[in-house]
Amino acid sequence: MEIDAVQLLKCVTKETTMIKRKHLFTLLIVALTIPFFKGSFVSASELNFAVEPVIPENQRDKTKTYFDLLVKPDIEQTIEINLRNDTENEVIVEPKVHSATTNLNGVVEYGPVDSKKDSTLKYDLNEIVQVENEVKIPAHSSIKVPLKIKMPKEAFDGILAGGITLQEKDTKKSENTETKGLSIQNQYAYVVALVLNENNNPVKPELKLNKVYPDQVNARNVINANLQNSTPNYINQLNVSAKITEKDKSTVLYETTKKAMQMAPNSNFDFPISLSGKKLEAGDYTLELTATTKADRWHWKKNFTIKADEAKKLNAKDVTIKKDYTWIYIVVGIILILVSILLIILILKRKRKKEEEERKKRNRIKRKKKKLAQQQSNQKKDN
Repeated sequence: MEIDAVQLLKCVTKETTMIKRKHLFTLLIVALTIPFFKGSFVSASELNFAVEPVIPENQRDKTKTYFDLLVKPDIEQTIEINLRNDTENEVIVEPKVHSATTNLNGVVEYGPVDSKKDSTLKYDLNEIVQVENEVKIPAHSSIKVPLKIKMPKEAFDGILAGGITLQEKDTKKSENTETKGLSIQNQYAYVVALVLNENNNPVKPELKLNKVYPDQVNARNVINANLQNSTPNYINQLNVSAKITEKDKSTVLYETTKKAMQMAPNSNFDFPISLSGKKLEAGDYTLELTATTKADRWHWKKNFTIKADEAKKLNAKDVTIKKDYTWIYIVVGIILILVSILLIILILKRKRKKEEEERKKRNRIKRKKKKLAQQQSNQKKDN
């Protein structure tokens, strides 16, 4: 079982004060895991405190630097994390406990996420492990944070996995509310993994394919295949290969393969199948997906439908799709043709009107000449 002992999380806070938005917290896993050794503190320049898990006697593997405990049903145990403050000021830390989840990249998350609790998760870790809402570390001091574990009465096979997030409380009033424009404030936190076992009984992994549906990742169209690990154990070295065809046809429209993923116990994630900038088209489709580990293999064929309104809505938001302006060209062309026809009609009318006026003018001249000639003829007769 491969677990990062401590993860450094970066919390990016964006505040647009011109329109008085509330703080928007987005938790990003930084692409570095801070390794550390037993008996030493983990620290980072972005944080005002350092952490050290105190490994207890019932640790399954004493070489691990995260909590991997062998426990019994209905027992109570208190574990501790050392926090050290080397600064000149008091530091307030807000500990939180979360059950482990799996993100869309097939990576286990031990920190807080927005996703809902998995339907197969019987025991949520934050209901089993109790910790103070905040702890104060005096300047140039160390303290121990106690975490009280109360195991369920009912025995279970497998693993309960999660993490303890340790984030400094922001005690300074934001000055951004008095300024205009966009400001960005970075906040960091540690996450220490916590794994609870009651025995070493093997648990056979069970992977399920739930719904298949169109969606977007980073403003790009994808087909999501929701995969669920319904067992209380990690699924390691998970390889997934997926391809999509039109229903009852063999031509592959979209395909994605990803290797060496990991799923947390009793968790699910959306495996995204990229459309590579292509438009979503309404219709009936078939997903064929194969998932393998070193010991297991799963295979599914599942039909799904993309509705016209779904496709239209997602296509309009996809930043990689070139917008089709053909209809604009057609409308402009029609307008130009209509304007041209109107101009031709106006020109012809003016020409006909002018010709009619000239004809009438000639007729008037003829009548005058005829009348004059008649008068002259009458005068000659009189003479």
